[in-house]
Amino acid sequence: MEIKGVSKATLDRLPRYLTYLNSLPEGSPANISATTIADALGLGDVQVRKDLARVSGTGKPKIGYIVKNLKTDLENFLGYNDLSDAFVVGCGKLGKALLDYTGFLHYGLNVAAGFDSSPEVIGKTDGGKEIFPIEKFPDLCKRMNILIGIICVPPHSAQQVCDMMIKCGIKGIMNFAPAHISAPSDVIVQNENLAAELAKLSGKLITRHEEELL
Repeated sequence: MEIKGVSKATLDRLPRYLTYLNSLPEGSPANISATTIADALGLGDVQVRKDLARVSGTGKPKIGYIVKNLKTDLENFLGYNDLSDAFVVGCGKLGKALLDYTGFLHYGLNVAAGFDSSPEVIGKTDGGKEIFPIEKFPDLCKRMNILIGIICVPPHSAQQVCDMMIKCGIKGIMNFAPAHISAPSDVIVQNENLAAELAKLSGKLITRHEEELL
């Protein structure tokens, strides 16, 4: 899949560059090189240079990029200046945490409301976000022109929720359910398997420990 002529692999890396630039402390140099970014993120400098060249024409040999300008170019390309609303379906602990997480706003995403089939969770989160009955999802989705959906339901319900979202016009889905979901080619699905990522991290730590013992 490509967006604006940029591969998915590159799209996955671009937010990492922006996060790194935003983490630079006050008083850092005004310019930065692709090599510096690559070293900080454990990437190849040739790859970083190619990625940045696709979204910014401000880099110069021996000078690098002006940090302020590069941040602006990345934010504009990724659409972070165009705030988009998203709905969460499944408001257990994870769903509520995503609803109340304000950090998404820095990346142009407002998790506007949650939906659940359980009457016990209907109401407001600690952060004041509204959780509605699932029956209200189609109407509110249409009225607010929501294009992004976040799935936080048990695995056996994930495909059903995915199908409902697509029927309501959702074009981008972030799936936190530990289950494979199928969607048409015009719908972007991003799977976030937290358990699998933690298992991978654990495996890497075990491998490193074993290597250190050799």
